[in-house]
Amino acid sequence: MERVNQSIVSEFVLLGLTDSWELQICLLLLFSVIYLATVLGNMLIMTTVITDSHLHSPMYFLLANLSFVDLWLSSVTIPKTIIDFFRDSKTISFETCMWQVVFVHFAGGGEMVLLVTMAYDRYVAICKPLHYTNIMSQQRCIWLVLISWAIGLVHSISQLAMIVDLPFCGPREIDSFFCDLPLVIELACMDTYTIGLLVNADSGFLATTCFILLLISYTYILLTVRHHSTDGVYKALSTCTAHIMVVVIFFVPCIFIYLCPLNIPSVDKFLAVFYAVFTPLLNPAIYTFRNKEMKAAMKRLRSYYVSSREKS
Repeated sequence: MERVNQSIVSEFVLLGLTDSWELQICLLLLFSVIYLATVLGNMLIMTTVITDSHLHSPMYFLLANLSFVDLWLSSVTIPKTIIDFFRDSKTISFETCMWQVVFVHFAGGGEMVLLVTMAYDRYVAICKPLHYTNIMSQQRCIWLVLISWAIGLVHSISQLAMIVDLPFCGPREIDSFFCDLPLVIELACMDTYTIGLLVNADSGFLATTCFILLLISYTYILLTVRHHSTDGVYKALSTCTAHIMVVVIFFVPCIFIYLCPLNIPSVDKFLAVFYAVFTPLLNPAIYTFRNKEMKAAMKRLRSYYVSSREKS
């Protein structure tokens, strides 16, 4: 990304999560374990869905894409944070900071739309089961995923366009472990009140729209399952509960970061950690532990791997 503004500041300083060396060692170990588990967990889900023919359905196709987005989201922030734990000066160049903003909002915006798509898939499966195959065809699923990526891209570019030309000429310390957009805006050498409103409005519109669509989808689902058999109700509620847990875990931090900022540094850091570090780990855990088909498919994959090693 080529610098297009005349800013004096060529790099920012990330203050990180703590000044305590002991706590940084603990966080280094914690973040390393979380990132390893996130990578392995999401890659396991993608591999299982791709290789197991029993999971070649729209729901698992969307789940594999969610794992890919979570893998991307965690990889944008965590590796840099882990490296910074070894450094006294935690700096990040202006260009890298802008790229980080782009990729975080690209993955975050795409995931919001993807969660809506997954809710729509469950709505069609439960409320219109006879038409499910026609409505959620392979081609339509691919288009829905591409749309989620396109919306995420437009969202990230619109965020970047509003900040890339801001004059950064004075303070350069970001009180976080990555280039969080609201904190970057505060460093501009001008009145950023209007820019801040526009950025929050952009993120707020996408998040609010997706959240309302999710509420509508799950409300229709819950109203529909009341008329089904007990087994059908239990299975539908089990699936929807997993989806709702993921939605709450993903959207609540976003709301307090962008829509209703608390402006309390310790709370903001906690929300940022939860959003960028824990969410990509919790999503595969929730879907895997609550899904019997996924667990069975993983056992088949493990058995195949063990048998292949024994033969070799």
